[in-house]
Amino acid sequence: MSTLDPLHTSCPAPRRESERVLLGHGSGGQLMSELIDQVILAELGDTGALQDAAVVEIAGTDVIVSTDSFVVTPRIFPGGDIGALAVHGTVNDLAMRGGRPVALALAYVLEEGLPVAELRTITASIARAAAACDVRIVTGDTKVVDRGAADGIYITTTGIGSRLPGADPDATRGRPGDVVLVSGPIGAHGTAILCARGDLGLDSEIRSDTAPLHEMVAAMVAACRGDIHTLRDPTRGGLAGALNELAAESGVGVEIEESAVPVPTAVASTCELLGLDPLHVANEGCLVAFVAPDAAPRALAAMRAFAGGVQATPIGRVTDGPAGRVVVRTLVGSTRLVDMLVGEQLPRIC
Repeated sequence: MSTLDPLHTSCPAPRRESERVLLGHGSGGQLMSELIDQVILAELGDTGALQDAAVVEIAGTDVIVSTDSFVVTPRIFPGGDIGALAVHGTVNDLAMRGGRPVALALAYVLEEGLPVAELRTITASIARAAAACDVRIVTGDTKVVDRGAADGIYITTTGIGSRLPGADPDATRGRPGDVVLVSGPIGAHGTAILCARGDLGLDSEIRSDTAPLHEMVAAMVAACRGDIHTLRDPTRGGLAGALNELAAESGVGVEIEESAVPVPTAVASTCELLGLDPLHVANEGCLVAFVAPDAAPRALAAMRAFAGGVQATPIGRVTDGPAGRVVVRTLVGSTRLVDMLVGEQLPRIC
């Protein structure tokens, strides 16, 4: 042979430059999207994995399925803990596809040395959160890995739900003219986690907004049915990430008003101190929706009937393009592009 056989040479094939970049940075934002698109989906094919949950038809019935892993640090934080977060996160992902949550599967990866008392506390929190959401934990798995191979505990929850009558929210259904609604204040979860880590010496009363959203979504669907075009809970990547993803998937543009976006004073102050944009900070108890104009007042009324939706408000509109572009009209009347982050602004927040 005149050349080396790649199956037998001991020298690894060089990575493409894009792979070196993707694999060399933290997950999240634009790099996470590229990693999923260029590596994972390139091998798996079109799985629908870019949406919060999948709709699977079984014997003529639409079943909603979602799975998520939680690696937050610290594991117990103001307003919640990794256990409640694991339940809320998956319940909310089901709701974003118009699903009523029915059951959860629960998997633990435990690091050797994790105190049993902490595991018991986290598991009790999962039980309380599941009961409050009226979902059952129906199956699961537990693995223990060597000390140093994990950070205490990682949790994966897989959710199964049934489609709400008349519901058809989908990331591809945004239409020019849709009203962009947010169910409540943004940025609380990410800033609460950051302050709780103590590395920066910040003393803050900010609490995570982690909460289930499925009942709010059910009320919105009952009031508006198919006029709820898209739903997304803006977790990692924040509101900016969610809007960019929805705009790209729907092939539309989005324009929001900076003055309309609800940002708590404490969150705004913390972000200003640390040089963060609240639009990029993670949330765990609010949603963003693209809603047909005529249905927007009904959707808002449904959202405001819940404690977590009292401050629900329109923040902008969907435009006819350019596709995938999100702009914000600032307080001084100018506009600026709102991009997805490159890398991770706040790692390990969910």
